[in-house]
Amino acid sequence: MDGTGDEFFASLVPGGEVPGTGLPAFRSSDLRKCALPIVVAAPHGGRSYPASLLADMRNESVRIRLEDRFVDLLALEIARQTGAALLLAEAPRAMIDLNRAPDDVDWGMVSGKPAVRTRNSLANRRARSGLGLVPRRLPAFGEIWRSPISHEELGRRVSTIHQPYHRELGKMLDLVRDQWGAALLIDLHSMPPLKPRFSEERAAEFVVGDRFGASCNERLTSISLRYLEDQNRPAARNRPYSGGYVLDRHGHPQRGVHALQLEVCRSSYLCSRLDGPSMRLPALARMLSGMVRGLAREVAAIGGASLSPLAAE
Repeated sequence: MDGTGDEFFASLVPGGEVPGTGLPAFRSSDLRKCALPIVVAAPHGGRSYPASLLADMRNESVRIRLEDRFVDLLALEIARQTGAALLLAEAPRAMIDLNRAPDDVDWGMVSGKPAVRTRNSLANRRARSGLGLVPRRLPAFGEIWRSPISHEELGRRVSTIHQPYHRELGKMLDLVRDQWGAALLIDLHSMPPLKPRFSEERAAEFVVGDRFGASCNERLTSISLRYLEDQNRPAARNRPYSGGYVLDRHGHPQRGVHALQLEVCRSSYLCSRLDGPSMRLPALARMLSGMVRGLAREVAAIGGASLSPLAAE
């Protein structure tokens, strides 16, 4: 990050707490400085790891696989360039997954007796695959943790990270909607490189998810896909990623709050090892900032408002 980026990050407001560190669980924009009816969020970019969490990992390299590696830097730069509101997770996904429901728990990895168990329900379907509220296992790595998590510790993570994050996101979207008549959440994620379905196809570099139309106005989804096509950047809709708990909870088009999940291929902004930022990140941020501005004009129109000329540029 250059000096401007560092100054912008320093202006973000801390919230929540990562247990065992005293560090904030997330940082958010001062909405008085929001120039667009858009909130950009990065729930899987957090890297504030307590020492105890790292000590309990069987293999520390699992962190890189679980993180949306450095997608927070991409989100930060997009918000700086556009004036969109920003919400950045600081708590790592390994500790708690902000894109999972609070009851999406694999109770087999929890010691102690919870008040309510949702074993084998639809609520914890992702937990049974190993990637629930607290990830348990990954392909090629197997079990992530040396020991179970206590029920008390699970409750602590929910109350200091998960609940405050989603309260803040809901508040931000409501405030933006109240100001502009409509609001759009862009939930920013990264994905490993996809494989093409057939030999002549270019694999999708981006996946736009809208829960198959449930979380967002069709016009906004279409604008996103058309913009990426115009930039000659291959994109897919909802496959293989349609969005998760964040879109289910916060995307309510009938109330004027729209939500898209944007998955970005890690090879587009990371180095060849996919573990650090590359020189391509600034150019990608500029390209996506153009998409955000185009979406902002449409969101404002949906809400019956208009953007200032400077905000639309």
